[in-house]
Amino acid sequence: MSTPEIGATTLFVCVTCRTQAAEAAPPDQPRAGARLLAAIETVPAEQRAGVSVVGVECLSNCNRACTVAVTAPGKWTYVLGALDPDLHAQDVLSFAQLHQRHEAGLPAWRERPEYIRKNTVARVPALAVPR
Repeated sequence: MSTPEIGATTLFVCVTCRTQAAEAAPPDQPRAGARLLAAIETVPAEQRAGVSVVGVECLSNCNRACTVAVTAPGKWTYVLGALDPDLHAQDVLSFAQLHQRHEAGLPAWRERPEYIRKNTVARVPALAVPR
């Protein structure tokens, strides 16, 4: 887990998310959210530049788990769901990079990974940053 940098986009990954499958994971296996966090953290640091990755407890999107949130001060926040820890770590990071590079945190829809376009749960306006 990294410490958020000033001006960096923060990628919150719910580590308590379970799989969407009806059966529960065996108790000796990490939950799907924890596996997604681990997959993201194994991506080389240069591919995560400008993005702080933080594991969090429950983002309250259990019906569309695995879930992440992408945010930064003064930028829009996105909640992304229905993620597969074995398939979507790179898509999530690609989106977080796009978010980081856009001044308002609003990457062009067509530039987003296809899976992310179809599985955006919410987009929340930025809070005003005190000056």
